Amino acid sequence: MEKILDDGYYDLIISNAVVPTYNTGDNITPLNEINSLLHLRKDSMEPCDLGEYPYHMFPALYTLESTICGNIPHMKAAQEVPEMGLGGRGVIIGIVDTGIDYQHPAFMYNDSTTRIISIWDQTKFGGTPPRGFTFGAEYTRDLLNFALISDDPLAMVPTVDEIGHGTAIASIIAGRPNEEIGFAGVTPEADMVVVKLKEAKRNLKTLFSVPEDALCFQESDIILGIRYVVGVAQRLNRPLVICLAVGSSQGGHDGKGPSSMYLDYLVELPKTSVVVSAGNEANNRRHYYNNTETGPFYNSFQLTVGTNDRKFFMEIWPYIPSRLFIEITAPTFESSQVMDPSINGSCQKLTFQTVRTEVWINNIFFEEETGEQLILLRFQNAAPGTWYFRIGSVSDEPFSFHCWLPSGNLISNETFFPDSDPNTTITAQGDATNPLTVAAYNQQNGEILPESGRGYTRLGQVKPDISAPGYRIPCAIPENRYGTITGTGAAAAHTAGVAAMVMEWAYSKGNYTAVTGNQVNRLLVREAKRTQDETFPNQIWGYGILDDDEVFRRLLDL
Repeated sequence: MEKILDDGYYDLIISNAVVPTYNTGDNITPLNEINSLLHLRKDSMEPCDLGEYPYHMFPALYTLESTICGNIPHMKAAQEVPEMGLGGRGVIIGIVDTGIDYQHPAFMYNDSTTRIISIWDQTKFGGTPPRGFTFGAEYTRDLLNFALISDDPLAMVPTVDEIGHGTAIASIIAGRPNEEIGFAGVTPEADMVVVKLKEAKRNLKTLFSVPEDALCFQESDIILGIRYVVGVAQRLNRPLVICLAVGSSQGGHDGKGPSSMYLDYLVELPKTSVVVSAGNEANNRRHYYNNTETGPFYNSFQLTVGTNDRKFFMEIWPYIPSRLFIEITAPTFESSQVMDPSINGSCQKLTFQTVRTEVWINNIFFEEETGEQLILLRFQNAAPGTWYFRIGSVSDEPFSFHCWLPSGNLISNETFFPDSDPNTTITAQGDATNPLTVAAYNQQNGEILPESGRGYTRLGQVKPDISAPGYRIPCAIPENRYGTITGTGAAAAHTAGVAAMVMEWAYSKGNYTAVTGNQVNRLLVREAKRTQDETFPNQIWGYGILDDDEVFRRLLDL
């Protein structure tokens, strides 16, 4: 078995600059121009492996950022766009998600051949991986077309989308119109390159106290998927729009994670655009913020833990120059000792005897990737009820900090901060600087979706960039069906379709062949619709509402 698939190995993200130090010949997987994976064998994996190896080396865990509904009471395409003879022709749409139902008519031409250039299914064993990769199976257009005319397509190309999320996202961007039910994608003439992500390794879930049955994906696999679609587009010399409808609440919410940095690099390249969802964490009460300006210099806050959330993690990110200690009290009022920060953030195990809960704490004074302090808490067999935390300054001075719980389905809504803050809930990779980060609003009443992630980033960068329709957006779902999808992932997909139309106008039609993704993104931001009663940019809407009409009027004026 390849080490990248073997649960006996950790996948650690390292800089390419140090690869020669670790390389033994078969323990390195290149990720991109910036980073590689080091596959580290551990015969006995323990929670305190995080501490022996730095926090930033472990890939973050990502969750889906839209919810599918199979019911279609009345389908009206929210993704209507101006008629300019632009359907995405010549543009490649990159989908890195749960896969795609390649047999769905939404992804075929009128002659029933596929519009999918290729699929990389990371979950398949024993197939032929793409060139330059070591696992999974690649299915090319020719193979897909042979499968579609066979009596048993799945015998030839056995890739399916069990979840349906990737199918839905791809169809919003590029689904073929179905006049009978009133469905149409934004760019029905675009081609697609699809990556089906494998689930995160069990050892990574265990390390971060995530339930084993929770659906999530690891950051390194997402980076590899992005590299794959970029490589296909570059070989074909065609413009590319990548849509990412997955996100994570791990990290400093500052755009410094490895995938965010990679996307920043890609968007500056010619004819490469990236659109990402802002996350759906604003109303989940999973973010807490405190700013203590006067003495006594400590802050106490509470966390309500639900009966079903026995395993979870929590991250506390103070601002420089704070040096903060932490003290934890269980629902039975059994308290821990005070834990001060240490340079290496060594792992400490606490056992609360009265509730039989174990908590692993890394109070890292200098988190290597950001240079910030990080307090990481990981709960095992967490007792339900109210937990109490006291955070204070070691040097008796003012301080402030953010605290986040996991995103998506990694924890239930029964676990929350009673005094939560809906701001600074943009998920990674929505905190990256150059990609277009999209919030979601209800196009039926004009209001922001309550769950739509809010900015700004922890360091004050304006995010989200823009808002787009994200409520019950018509979509294709597996088994030749149609439904609707809600969330910022759906809004990102709609926006990606508009970005693809701009790419077609600029590159495919020869109006501006030097176009970069960053320029496309700035055009969409510049022409956003802004109301008189709001100040823009703001933490909820970004620079305003995506205005397809105004974007294309501007193009006609150029």
